[in-house]
Amino acid sequence: MQIRLLLLMTTGFLLRSLVPVHAAVQEVTQFGISESAFSPYNEGLFTPMGDLSSLSSNAFARLHHPAFPKHSVRVKKSNFCDGEVQAYTGYIDVQARHLFFYFFESRRDPSQDDVIYWTNGGPGGSSSIGLFMELGPCRVKSHDSTERNPWSWNEHASIFFVDQPVDVGYSYAEYGEAVTNTQEAANDITAFIGIFFEHFTKFKGRALHLAGESYGGRYIPVFASTIYDKNVELAEAGVTPINLTSIMLGNGCTDFSTMMPSYYDAQCSDPTFPPILDISSCVRMKQLIPRCQQRYKEGCLDRFDSIECRAAVQFCWVATFGFFNDKNTYDRSRLCTEKSEMEDCYPIVKDLQDFLSNNRTQDLLGVDRAKRGNFTYQSSKVSKAFNDSVDWFSFPAQYYIAGLLERGIRALVYVGATDFICNWIGNERMTLSLEWTKQGLYRDRPLRPWLVDGDIAGMTRSGGGLTFATIAGAGHLAPYDRPKQSLELVNRWLAGEAL
Repeated sequence: MQIRLLLLMTTGFLLRSLVPVHAAVQEVTQFGISESAFSPYNEGLFTPMGDLSSLSSNAFARLHHPAFPKHSVRVKKSNFCDGEVQAYTGYIDVQARHLFFYFFESRRDPSQDDVIYWTNGGPGGSSSIGLFMELGPCRVKSHDSTERNPWSWNEHASIFFVDQPVDVGYSYAEYGEAVTNTQEAANDITAFIGIFFEHFTKFKGRALHLAGESYGGRYIPVFASTIYDKNVELAEAGVTPINLTSIMLGNGCTDFSTMMPSYYDAQCSDPTFPPILDISSCVRMKQLIPRCQQRYKEGCLDRFDSIECRAAVQFCWVATFGFFNDKNTYDRSRLCTEKSEMEDCYPIVKDLQDFLSNNRTQDLLGVDRAKRGNFTYQSSKVSKAFNDSVDWFSFPAQYYIAGLLERGIRALVYVGATDFICNWIGNERMTLSLEWTKQGLYRDRPLRPWLVDGDIAGMTRSGGGLTFATIAGAGHLAPYDRPKQSLELVNRWLAGEAL
């Protein structure tokens, strides 16, 4: 059951010149390194690279910063995707661990526009799903080509896509090192953004928005909180603080105490979608919900005990999810072929994996030799590691959202209305349960329609820095299902406009 749960949560999910780069590296700076991860440094020891235009397309530049002695970044130009904007790829090197990333400049004004960091979920899902299937500058067209995505989120923002933690996508470890929980992963992302912004100085002080999907609903609140807390230490070390502005959680499974009971509603009592179970099954599930809630509260919330929590989750999973067998967990309105696996529900995923397994693609992107060959969008190793550490249930990710709201960091929670696995009902209940000093400004407002081109795009509620929105006609992969509406939502959010 646990492995099935992990797999069900996974998503995340035009070649112009082909230049082999392999392991070529161009050193940018050399200096001594202090012991502290965030220690003060002599500015004479650090020279920023300055501008992305100075990067080569056939060799990596290696970026260091004395405030982050355990981390470095390799980056190069990579002329691919739609060709309209500059694209870059590289690795975040954490000693023997190496995290792959993509970076695309904004189509509008890369010298002024905000920056988005994007991660897919899983845990273990590659952000290539977000890039090549959902919201990146291009979408995979076949096993060996891509096409321009007119609804890319880099219309008004520059954007990172990162394969994290280690072993996801093109990311790897040299000696079997692993990241087994969300907090460990957060430390690497904080260092990466700090180094990148310090070297490419036009991004210093630029508004940063952290966004994620599915398990990203647990990743992103912790990643953002880590950045916020580290800003004090960065300032003391002489590093410009990162201008964290907002978080964006797409179809997130953030709080399982509200999500698991919502599986009853999503199957039997959703006011926006017809029931999908027979009456007797719904009655049986309704009877089991209180027992599920009580056991989860005692084993996972009041006093976390890994054995009791696992037992409670197993009971809740059978009680609420067990009736949903052989259906599309990502979209109640979309039928699959014969199975409910992602490749069957979304055939584009096979083309995506074939495209990223292509030698020409890997040469162009500068993929390290250790990850050459067949690409997979999901790491079962990472899924198992996070399951073994009970990362799914061991910390209250929703409390981090409340802490960010309390400190003026805006939060957007958007949900495709036909998703099942991280559905809108569970997400709305999570937002209504958040506690911060402006919570009344949010709770006291009713849901209302939001429009795109005069048509209803979904329902929304906003107040106190928090916005909740559904996207009508979209499932778990909302930017894939409703790209125009998703982009309009994001552009309004970046501009600080009400939906």
